[in-house]
Amino acid sequence: MEATNFYLGRLTDAQGKPTDKPLLYDPADLTTHGIVTGMTGSGKTGLCIGLLEEAALQGIPAIIVDPKGDLTNLLLHFPNLAPRDFAPWLDAEAVRRQGKTIDQAAEETAALWKKGLSEWGIEPARILTLAESVQFAVYTPGSDAGLPVSVLSSLEAPPIPWEGNREILRERISSTVTAILGLVGMDDIDPLRSREHILLANIFENAWSQGLSLNLTELILQTQNPPFEKLGAFPVENFFPEKDRNQLAMLLNNILAAPGFETWREGQPLDIPSLLYAADGRPRHSVFYLAHLPETERMFFVTLLFTAVETWMRTQAGSTSLRAILYMDEIFGYLPPLSNPPSKTILLRMLKQARAFGVGILLATQNPVDVDYKGLSNAGTWIIGKLQTDQDKQRLLDGLEGASGGTLNRRALDSMISALGKRVFVMHNVHEKQPVAFQTRWVMNYLAGPLTRAQIPALNRLVGAALPVSRPEASVQTAARPEVQPEPPPGFAPIPSAEAARPAQPAISQTRPPVPSGIAEYFLPMNLSLSEAFAAAGKPVPEGARQKYVVYRPALLAAAQIRYFERKYGVDSEIVRAALVTKPDKRGVVRWEDFPYQGPSLENIETVPAPVQARFALLEPPLNDVKIISALQRDFTDWLYRTTSIKVRANEILKVYAGPDVSQAEFMKACAETAREARDAEVAKVTAQYDRQLKTLRDKLEREERELQMDQEELSQRKIEEIGTHAENVFGALMGSRSSRRVSTSLTKRRMTAQAKADVDESVQAIAQYKREIAQLEQLRQQAEEQVHQRWGDVVNKIDEITLTPKKTDIYVHLFGVAWAPYYLVEAGGQTFELPAFGE
Repeated sequence: MEATNFYLGRLTDAQGKPTDKPLLYDPADLTTHGIVTGMTGSGKTGLCIGLLEEAALQGIPAIIVDPKGDLTNLLLHFPNLAPRDFAPWLDAEAVRRQGKTIDQAAEETAALWKKGLSEWGIEPARILTLAESVQFAVYTPGSDAGLPVSVLSSLEAPPIPWEGNREILRERISSTVTAILGLVGMDDIDPLRSREHILLANIFENAWSQGLSLNLTELILQTQNPPFEKLGAFPVENFFPEKDRNQLAMLLNNILAAPGFETWREGQPLDIPSLLYAADGRPRHSVFYLAHLPETERMFFVTLLFTAVETWMRTQAGSTSLRAILYMDEIFGYLPPLSNPPSKTILLRMLKQARAFGVGILLATQNPVDVDYKGLSNAGTWIIGKLQTDQDKQRLLDGLEGASGGTLNRRALDSMISALGKRVFVMHNVHEKQPVAFQTRWVMNYLAGPLTRAQIPALNRLVGAALPVSRPEASVQTAARPEVQPEPPPGFAPIPSAEAARPAQPAISQTRPPVPSGIAEYFLPMNLSLSEAFAAAGKPVPEGARQKYVVYRPALLAAAQIRYFERKYGVDSEIVRAALVTKPDKRGVVRWEDFPYQGPSLENIETVPAPVQARFALLEPPLNDVKIISALQRDFTDWLYRTTSIKVRANEILKVYAGPDVSQAEFMKACAETAREARDAEVAKVTAQYDRQLKTLRDKLEREERELQMDQEELSQRKIEEIGTHAENVFGALMGSRSSRRVSTSLTKRRMTAQAKADVDESVQAIAQYKREIAQLEQLRQQAEEQVHQRWGDVVNKIDEITLTPKKTDIYVHLFGVAWAPYYLVEAGGQTFELPAFGE
């Protein structure tokens, strides 16, 4: 027995009896792929398990797709062949029906396996070698019964450059998109005619060509809001209108929203190197158990798995030896002759290309009628077991004959197939001269039959299976992957964790979530630099602080212009009230007074994001609910109507009014000016009468003073004349001349002097009287003026405040909708935190 060949069994003679001659299969022949077919009970599963045992012994890794649960038996190898090893895997119900105990059945099974292995020349040591040769594990996509599988890794950009690998990556994109659409019920689509396929494929190409990865959330968002303007020669909106894109997004979101889909997010990524080899370099046999999945999910997963294998395969160097095996236990429905399910294109392509890379594809089926034989023309090895009907046989021979190009000896092969019994097969190998019949050897693993999902955990524990460590060459940087959130520096708020609100959902996305039609969308301007943002937060800039990128988080922005027009008070003014609700209640309940707007001027609100590399938080209820947003806008208007008012300052006496746009100082100045004008007018009116009286008195005084002056002059003259006459009389008397006439003249002069003096005295008295009257009148005038001043001074301070409320028709809500607020995502000292990039 050659150590480099697979020991599959022994050749049979003409009567179908096994001979001593072993059937040794060159593993290099499997690079041209193999097909195994046979009815239920033909021994097909045992044959394939035996082949995989031989691959394990030679250190050849394998990826095994197990739709029915039979291939889980690959982990049931017991080197000691002890009954206690077999006991847990026996069918208790079948044992009971046989009237035996578990211990009895275990003893018999252990003895049977010892006998069978011995007859086929297989020592227990070979079983131990099998257990140590490869690392076994069972994966359960969509379930945590076995090792879980993360299908989201299939949306990540492959770790190979876009340039130079466009063909490979575009084929992977096409297969991935086909699988996704198949999962939502779009089967048998034409990638060149399906606009859904074209849109999603372009989204993938746009991201992968930039080295950016996607996840399902990101794909949904970009379906609604594609990151490009045209598809081919047409604008996106013409090629695939928004309404139709939203319907596709809803279909995709059904996948994400399904409760059971959470298990598809976690676990081992479809990283082929780590599925084929352990971190220590030991080969692996990775079994993907699919028996628990419905058909659509099986197809989805199988297509993604085959796509990942193909991408990995085409990045390897060429090889003529068998590098790895891809085995699928039942291809019914995956490679049909007439329809085109998502798996078919990728399988046909791999059957043509895998040989050059040393990857052997082994496919098994018990339904030979429903197979595309033209597609299988590249298979070099056909292993045929007992078939159910002659129709199955003839269909198989038709296919083989067509695939062989007419070189097949149909009659001889027909005869060989017809004579087959249980565990006896015909091998048609293009690398050999003729077909041979053989009986399969006894397998080293215990064939317990299909295992249930409940048995998978114990099965993995049996072989110590755990999630492998991804190999370095397979690691991928995902742009939209949730950030790891360490504790923030003191005084800084931590970044909201997506896991806290929605498990496994990314906190941010590289795609702006589309705002539903009917909801306005705004962007607060980035008016703070990073250093200004730290200053606004009242924090010093940490050493080594680095801005990673800008995150836009959605909030509810509400702003209204409220006009007040009141002719009576002369009011024609407008005020603006605004609110920014950063975390609105999902029920649509907002206490507007708790969220006063504190941000950039509303005049600077923008309709596009800042031209920076930005990410976006998810748009969650109620911000994506048109009905709730409409109801909130009405509630905002009602709140403004109930709570908004202005105070009008009024001086009813002065008829001076002022609205809220006039300051207290300006209003007082206006009142003072009006009062001064009114005061001056009244003062002028009141003092005019006094001024007329004063003018009359002053005129009289002036005349009297003139008369006094004249009387005083006359008195002086009279006195002089009197003195002269008197002197003349005295002189005449001395001279002895006495004259009556002279005496009479002297008396007359005396009388005239007395009269002149009386006139002077009268004028003096009149002047004094006039002055007294003028003084009294001036005092009265001053008192009257002071009273006017006092009265108008009091009027200035008689101010009332009048409350004016708006009419609903005067409330104009000019901003209402989703406002994206920018935040700096800052990293410093291994800690990550956010700072608002906007401020007043």
